[in-house]
Amino acid sequence: MRSPVRAAVPAPRRSFVGAARQRPCTLVVCRGCCCGNARKHPGTDHVWQLERLRAAAEEHGFEVRTTDCLGPCDQANVIVVQPSAAGRRAGGRAVWVGFATDDDCTQEVIDWAAAGGPGVAAPPVTLELQVIRRPGARK
Repeated sequence: MRSPVRAAVPAPRRSFVGAARQRPCTLVVCRGCCCGNARKHPGTDHVWQLERLRAAAEEHGFEVRTTDCLGPCDQANVIVVQPSAAGRRAGGRAVWVGFATDDDCTQEVIDWAAAGGPGVAAPPVTLELQVIRRPGARK
């Protein structure tokens, strides 16, 4: 069985224009109806998680964005790790991490993004266990 992180991908782009040429690894953090919801995950400090991700982004040079809802609510909290421009040129593609509700997972996402993210650095092995299929992806 192929790992969803190392799945076959189309040939990487060779040129980028404007800001995309220098785009860093970006974390897209779901904060919709289920992700970031204390009623659904009462043991998770959702505010701390987002603050920790943002502080690490400032320290290590990656970006953090939030979005309303990414879709796989049954696998909340969801964080999408998008490759940097260099990672995309190396063939990296966005990786969806589900069940990101504990401190260890948050730290692993931070460590991976700080190391360059998809296409630049391999994800921690334990984080690979939390990779989920993006909605609408073919099996």
